Amino acid sequence: MNMLLCFVYILFIVNFAKVNADCGIVSKDDWDGLTPVHVEYLNRPVKLVIIQHTDTPQCLTNDACAARVRSIQDYHMDTLKYWDIGSAFLIGGNAKVYEGSGWVHVSVPTHAYNRKALRITVIGNYNSHQPTAEQIDALKSLLRCGVNNGHLDSDYNVVGHRQLMATDSPGRKLYNIIRRWPEWLENVDSYKK
Repeated sequence: MNMLLCFVYILFIVNFAKVNADCGIVSKDDWDGLTPVHVEYLNRPVKLVIIQHTDTPQCLTNDACAARVRSIQDYHMDTLKYWDIGSAFLIGGNAKVYEGSGWVHVSVPTHAYNRKALRITVIGNYNSHQPTAEQIDALKSLLRCGVNNGHLDSDYNVVGHRQLMATDSPGRKLYNIIRRWPEWLENVDSYKK
């Protein structure tokens, strides 16, 4: 029996390590993130990706971006009473991708579409500033990695957060970029139900 438990444990660790494999993601441990207070699992592969922005100043260094992600998580968990940070991943001005709720967990369960989608947040305000080419490259690379590792459907769709609720997120300039992508979905009615 002990041998079986040992095998199951090793299998779990190996599979857990594969979740962010080869995506170049800064793990929660690396940015000193808190563990979630509750977990709900997404059905994968996910078909919908929601792009949003933080509507905050950009962060440009590793230390500043890690601090910004910690601050966002604290606000989401302490003030908004979310289970965890409200994004699957966040992309800093340093073009690094930070693990939020990750590939397998529901980020914010308050809206029906969140149980069918991954939220990816670009740190900054993109009403007034253009995201950098490096941030867009990091976002595209993350999406490719999600498809390659079976987290995203190969025929996934991308929408702006503003299409699903009354917000200006992901900001006018970032919204204008993602609207040109082949994965763009104009009509989101089926996801609002």
